[in-house]
Amino acid sequence: MSQMTTERSPSSNGAATDVIVELASVSKHFGGVHALEEVSVRVERGTVHALVGENGAGKSTLGNIISGVYAPDAGKMLVNGAEVRYRTPREAARDGIVPVAQEIKLVPQRSVIENVFLGVESSKAGFYDRRELRRRYEELCRQTGIAMPAGTAVGELGIGAQQQVELLRALAREPKLLILDEPTAALTRKEVESLFQIVNRLRDEGTTIIYVSHFLDEILEISDNITVLRDGRLVRHSKAAEETPASLIEGMVGRELGLAFPARKPVEASAPVVLSARGLASQKIKDLDVEIRAGEILGVAGLMGAGRTSLARLLFGVTPLKSGTIELDGRELKLRSPRDAIKNGIALVPESRKEQGLVMPRSVRENLALVHGAEAAHGGFIDAGAEKEKVAGLMDRLDVRGRAGDAVWKLSGGNQQKVALAKWLWTSTRLLIVDEPARGIDIGAKQAMYRLIATLADEGSAVLMISSDIEELTGLSDRVIVLRQGALSGEFDSANFEEQAIVAASFGESPTYSKE
Repeated sequence: MSQMTTERSPSSNGAATDVIVELASVSKHFGGVHALEEVSVRVERGTVHALVGENGAGKSTLGNIISGVYAPDAGKMLVNGAEVRYRTPREAARDGIVPVAQEIKLVPQRSVIENVFLGVESSKAGFYDRRELRRRYEELCRQTGIAMPAGTAVGELGIGAQQQVELLRALAREPKLLILDEPTAALTRKEVESLFQIVNRLRDEGTTIIYVSHFLDEILEISDNITVLRDGRLVRHSKAAEETPASLIEGMVGRELGLAFPARKPVEASAPVVLSARGLASQKIKDLDVEIRAGEILGVAGLMGAGRTSLARLLFGVTPLKSGTIELDGRELKLRSPRDAIKNGIALVPESRKEQGLVMPRSVRENLALVHGAEAAHGGFIDAGAEKEKVAGLMDRLDVRGRAGDAVWKLSGGNQQKVALAKWLWTSTRLLIVDEPARGIDIGAKQAMYRLIATLADEGSAVLMISSDIEELTGLSDRVIVLRQGALSGEFDSANFEEQAIVAASFGESPTYSKE
């Protein structure tokens, strides 16, 4: 497959633009999988350089080679004009290369400030200079606009807040080249705007940013240059001003791909109520009523910490109710644990597939059979043939790219997310709860997830969908409720979806209800 590249633009003074990192004909294989094949990239100093492509296109592998996680099998890498071959991320960090990975890599038991400065603590006579650490932390928060309590244990924070801690941790190392891999996947729109202000400031001060994202509008807004990858190969380099979402998608997948959400048939007013939750209350939920009919997708919007994930945990039996009732198909449930929820046909796809939704070292087959696999057993023994047939059917239905015996960690993010959902399709599901269903996956995998969620609803399941993406909520949901500080702040029917009104309700700045 030939590589297509555009010529680099010269700098304003006529000389070649300064290049901080250059990869020349780099290849990387994992077993029989070609993650990268003879890819050449030049990253100009003081720019935002975006990497785009579907899951499995090689974006993260490229970033991991630059940051020293992997060494290339072939080709070479130059940093500041000198050839390097990093053996560890620590070696790359000495050259000012700092990654912020998509997956959280913090110590949950330690505080925010301890995580931020872990490994780069100030000390006097062998002791930590806590006053200096506090000063540096407050300065980082001031510069970034991130307000995070320094003493809070990271494990008590949500995914979005942990992602902000990861960013503070990277900036504490004063990077010359910052690699951001899906940095906005769990952020609200306001938090995305704040991140962009940080990125623009860093670029203006001379820091180079490699930016990886599946949000194409973000890519076009924030980046200067774009590299498009497909199946581990280079498609093209271009200026961001030369691209559109449609042109990027065509480059990523090799064909035009519409951005439309699947068509939905309207929910009948006479459809039976599947979920009826009244007066729900917990530590983070306040006197909340939720009702979902058969075939309905109810979207849940709100800022980080508004109680969206807390609601999911209540309905799945993870968090005990302080008060209130939960009825499923007219029967009151006493959910003492997720096992009770599962027995009653309630399924949860959590926001963090790697930490909460999947067992990463185990195979695709084992993950798919994790919840209901015993149903393929007879007389106490697993019917291997029945299990194999069931697994193959689920993988085919969701178009999971991989083998049943492959460890899940070897799959791309989109395929991992498909497995996290597919395990709940082993048997029928009455209530499907999906928390950030398209977080960190490419456009093709997103559309596959959307189609499946819509199909499950059309087949009669009730769906509760939590998302930070307003377009996703309005494109797929029949209704959207907005939570603020654990309480209902707004409710919208599909007939009156207005993105601005939904966002305003998240900040408590709209009428309590927009539903007639």
